[in-house]
Amino acid sequence: MLRVFLSIFFVLHGLVHLLYAGQSRGMFELSPGLTWPAGSWAFAKLFGSGATGLLAGAACLLAALGFAAGGAGLLLKQAWWRPVILGAAVFSGLVYLLFWDGGLARLADKGGVGLLINLAILSALLIFKWPNFEF
Repeated sequence: MLRVFLSIFFVLHGLVHLLYAGQSRGMFELSPGLTWPAGSWAFAKLFGSGATGLLAGAACLLAALGFAAGGAGLLLKQAWWRPVILGAAVFSGLVYLLFWDGGLARLADKGGVGLLINLAILSALLIFKWPNFEF
């Protein structure tokens, strides 16, 4: 049962990245006045807001695919699920750090909650070696 729950959790965590991909491409606004990733401290001045949005959208799509693949691998009892989830969590964390605007206002809207979830995933898998499924 835990395996199924975690599989669903990983897939859903990945799907949230698709919302941020839509936000970054201007398809919709996750929250009124949210401009993420237009003010990215790492990319906005270098590439401009259009290219930054395109890059953020592609990165969020890749993170979503990683979490979905890892969740599916866990559900199907594949041993490779753990490194895929670890990679997706690290990549996702880097995405939100690099596309962050550097301000603390509305941090939850700019990926702050997702960053905490990624840290929890990394801690559980790397530090506590949990869960330990035998397959």
